[in-house]
Amino acid sequence: MAQLLNARDYRAAARRYLPRALFEYIDRGTEDELGLDKLRRSLEAIDLVPRILTGHAERDLKTTVLGQEIGMPLVVAPTALAGLVSHDGEIKLARAAARLGIPVCISTQSVTTIEAVRAGAPDAQLWFQLYVWKDHKLTHALLQRVKQAGATTLVVTADTPLGPKREYNDRNGFSIPLRYSARACLDVAMHPRWLFGVLLRYVLAAGMPTYGHYPEAFRTAVTRPAVAEAVRLENRLDWEDIRRLRQWWPGKLVIKGVLSVSDALKSHEAGADGIVVSSHGARNLDAAPAPADVLAPIVQAVGQGLEVLADSGVMRGSDALKYIGLGAKAVMTGRLSLWGLAAGGEAGAVDLLGMLKDEIDLTLAMLGLRTPAEARHAVSAKRPV
Repeated sequence: MAQLLNARDYRAAARRYLPRALFEYIDRGTEDELGLDKLRRSLEAIDLVPRILTGHAERDLKTTVLGQEIGMPLVVAPTALAGLVSHDGEIKLARAAARLGIPVCISTQSVTTIEAVRAGAPDAQLWFQLYVWKDHKLTHALLQRVKQAGATTLVVTADTPLGPKREYNDRNGFSIPLRYSARACLDVAMHPRWLFGVLLRYVLAAGMPTYGHYPEAFRTAVTRPAVAEAVRLENRLDWEDIRRLRQWWPGKLVIKGVLSVSDALKSHEAGADGIVVSSHGARNLDAAPAPADVLAPIVQAVGQGLEVLADSGVMRGSDALKYIGLGAKAVMTGRLSLWGLAAGGEAGAVDLLGMLKDEIDLTLAMLGLRTPAEARHAVSAKRPV
């Protein structure tokens, strides 16, 4: 990993290690994938203007987010099936995040349960991402498990009423549940390190991997069809559901997928403590605006009443500082964490997150700033794209 010097290097290493179908599932967008390009252009159009001769000898990256002090303004975003990227991938991500002093958000659709993540990473600051199931009683029971595991923050993904159109998954034969096909088997056979280091380890220990958070009665291997309507994702969520979750959940509540001022204000009215301004990494709606284009007015509208985070499209520490300069308190990163995990397991995730930390620190030094929050003074007007 000494030769992996930036996020694109880690991406290339992940591409070599993972079967094509799995790599493209975590890497690509939706429909014509115009949103991916839009994300990059929106961030690249932002200039950060340095202040010279400020005399800062060192920087302080520590940030308080939702009442928690964290080592830098980053949060490992929730990603489905991280445990397929690396064996026990969710545990490895949690350990990596703990080493950097930042939270990790475990997905409802993780391979490893949050209880197992807590046992494997006892020092981790755990958040939990929730997809609400159609049987709301089962969702309530899941939240009880999450609470008992010591998660402090619930992140409700609100931007996925239906499965998006990802045509490359169809071409690759990739779906959840996984399907056997000659093409898929050849793809896996051409990546023996992943086959022996990940898939066969699960198979030999306990059979094909499963969605770990499904209730025992509905649990099924990812190679078998879904067995119950009860654990399908709820596609009729509304603000009353958020108010109900607010009653159920005693910790911090965050709504992820906000891209408008009106929804940000409604989130506050419904009792949320924070929001994530996010386009789901351009993986859901190709025509959605880039978060960088809507973040500043959202922050201005909610004021101090709601804590605002952002994600989507981050490739450098300077990208994170651009989001923070527009008003975000911290930034979530998903794909990059998975690229690090694929490139080198826990050590790869640590190295990549550490690289982002170094880039944030270096950018602050070049800007003449001491803390990430001061980036608000460095953002200039966006250039035309």
